[in-house]
Amino acid sequence: MTFLATIIVLGVLIFVHELGHFAAAKAVGVRVVRFSIGLPPKIFGIQRGETEYVIGAIPLGGYVKMGGMDDEVMERIEGGGGAQREPSPRDFDAQPIWARTFVISAGVIMNMLFAFGVYTFVAANWGMAELSTTRVGFIAASSLPAGTEALAEIPEGSRFVRIGDSEIHDWGDVQNGLFRSDPGPIEIEVVEPRMVIQIRIPGEESDRRDLVGSVASWVEAGVGNVNPGSPAAKAGLERGDRIVSVSGTPVEHWYDFVRVIEARPGERVELGIVRDEQEIMRPVMLDSEEGRALDGTVRLLGKAGIFPPDADVVYHSISLGDAFVFGYRQTIRVTRMILGFLKDLVTGGISPRSMGSIVAIGQASGQAAAAGPNIFLSFMALFSVNLAVLNLLPIPVLDGGHLVFLAIEAVRGGRGLSLEQKVRWSNFGFLVVVGIMLWALSNDFLRLLGI
Repeated sequence: MTFLATIIVLGVLIFVHELGHFAAAKAVGVRVVRFSIGLPPKIFGIQRGETEYVIGAIPLGGYVKMGGMDDEVMERIEGGGGAQREPSPRDFDAQPIWARTFVISAGVIMNMLFAFGVYTFVAANWGMAELSTTRVGFIAASSLPAGTEALAEIPEGSRFVRIGDSEIHDWGDVQNGLFRSDPGPIEIEVVEPRMVIQIRIPGEESDRRDLVGSVASWVEAGVGNVNPGSPAAKAGLERGDRIVSVSGTPVEHWYDFVRVIEARPGERVELGIVRDEQEIMRPVMLDSEEGRALDGTVRLLGKAGIFPPDADVVYHSISLGDAFVFGYRQTIRVTRMILGFLKDLVTGGISPRSMGSIVAIGQASGQAAAAGPNIFLSFMALFSVNLAVLNLLPIPVLDGGHLVFLAIEAVRGGRGLSLEQKVRWSNFGFLVVVGIMLWALSNDFLRLLGI
């Protein structure tokens, strides 16, 4: 299952990305020499017209080779000696800057459109998935916008019953009440215990997003999935285990568990779990990893390598128009999430050890496939956005690097970098990309080995 799911995810998304470059090149009249899914060596190829369609043996990428797209650069990188070619009006290099920019950007555009289409299809076909709970799991007081601080008074475990005039039936109602209510004062009622508070809904959309993101739903303290090689895996924890204590400290829900674990980096803890109606103890030697804690601070955290259990969801049928709106918003939300991850990675908010390679992709693909077709499709959409964002990084050999070359050419009035400069930067970019891939791959193997 995992192998097949990984091949489907990589194959489809690489095809979508390269199809964007291919279609854009054809649209502006550039000759396409080769359309390859997978990297050399070639397994299979067939010539159709001027283009050779190829399947490569290494399923970690693909490429569209266009006539005149710095052929000398590619020849030198591949050790071909930089043989000269006859210029043609259909060469990539012969096109205006706007056309070349369109061709280079088309792969990223296709990945984003694919994500939007998949999110829209999933919402239209299965409906909107909402958490069935109305219980509060955690409220991040440090990120609450001005005027909403009273939310921090709500005890964890309380249930929302009303936001303004709207009754609350699931977590989607909570989020909509906080995000879509008119700006200004509003009453919120909760029970268990019963209390009524008043907050002021902010006018700025960014503040309302922060408000929604600061209020998390209740999640049971249990084991969803376990990272291979993690402390939890070495301690024998299994999916479905329910966590009831950490070194004698009772935990009521997932955020209780996270708080206790984060506070004990590198320490040995005793996890009390319930499995098959029997309570057992498991010793776990926690990892230490710098990251952002629940309270918003960046510090050394304890990590067990456990993902939370799946929450109960309900599906609400929506119109096609609402599905399009959801697809757009979800694509934007995931893009912001990935950009935030990259920012934290650069600034130290997230440890570089959190990066993963093909092994992590394979594990996530297999888990998503096992969860059902809608979850698998949503995972593919998320990974498509991830592929688009990473391709826009300004690293030579990636699409973002090519766009930087074109921007330099535009600023210099049509005078681009020399061949030698492009070769040097492309070689540098190749080394950077290979280094990142090796780092991510080493992270995966270290996790598998429990290091």
